[in-house]
Amino acid sequence: MDKRLFYRAPSEAVYLLIELEEDTIIGVNFCAKQSPSKPITEMEKELFHQLDAYFEGELTEFDLPYFATGTVFQLMVWEELLKIPYGETITYGELAARIGKPKAARAVGGALHRNPVAILLPCHRVLGSKGALTGFAGGTDTKQHLLDLERNFKP
Repeated sequence: MDKRLFYRAPSEAVYLLIELEEDTIIGVNFCAKQSPSKPITEMEKELFHQLDAYFEGELTEFDLPYFATGTVFQLMVWEELLKIPYGETITYGELAARIGKPKAARAVGGALHRNPVAILLPCHRVLGSKGALTGFAGGTDTKQHLLDLERNFKP
């Protein structure tokens, strides 16, 4: 890791620790309240610009360089996350079925828990079997905030 940046969403409800290796994002994690970093490089400015646009409801898909490494199963799960439309949700079981592992809902949850680039890979769009806001690295309040944000701005 070359650099750590702190980002505060315009709503101030979400704080992120972003880890960069050169101009590639290798980590996006929720964190406690921090003073936001000042983006310096063009890549950092674009990163903050896209995050601001997302939290302001103006961006539905990110176009940022990131690297997520994991097991073959985790990579399958994370790739499938990108197919969940902005403002929509599915269950762990539905995600498991989509990757051809219909009995692997718990394993899907484990893969989501290890998502290295939260928000960019939208694990917040995955819910429990009855729509419950289950396990989320940023906490269920943050998960609800992200879901509400997307539903409010859904095109």
